[in-house]
Amino acid sequence: MDQVLSKLIMKKEVLSDLPIFQCPLGYRFRHFQPGDERNWEDIIRHSFTREVKFADKIGEHVPCYSDRVLFFCRGEQPVATATAWETGIGDNKNWYLHMVGVLPEYSGKGLGFAASLAALHRIREAGGEAAYLETDDFRLPAIRIYLKLGFQPLYIDDSHPRRWERILQQDRT
Repeated sequence: MDQVLSKLIMKKEVLSDLPIFQCPLGYRFRHFQPGDERNWEDIIRHSFTREVKFADKIGEHVPCYSDRVLFFCRGEQPVATATAWETGIGDNKNWYLHMVGVLPEYSGKGLGFAASLAALHRIREAGGEAAYLETDDFRLPAIRIYLKLGFQPLYIDDSHPRRWERILQQDRT
């Protein structure tokens, strides 16, 4: 039986040093619109290779926070997403970069970086001072983006030092 690994946690301590956001050429950036639930589920299903229901993960919060669920579109078709999410812990200064996904046929075009950066800018605009994220060991392209954006690994589980060492070693090769 396979052991279920805990999520890896990363934190960006400050958001004041974010690069300027530029939408990748040929794409359009927008916030969630009514009817985007299916677009979000499609992107996440293809990015994470598992079903995630929008209603379960985000849905109840959208009426108040639709500006925090971000999409990048090719024409009218959403092809990438990221969410700026409050942790609900403390005084509104700690947020999550949440559910970043790109359709596979659009990967490698800078959309994961752009979506993550747009969400981080949104967090900063809302008063967030730091951002966390959860990821998995196998999501190496995403981890490379997060490291480039200044996120650092947090070691909160006994398995994390060994796992991060392996990931960072793979990233060097």
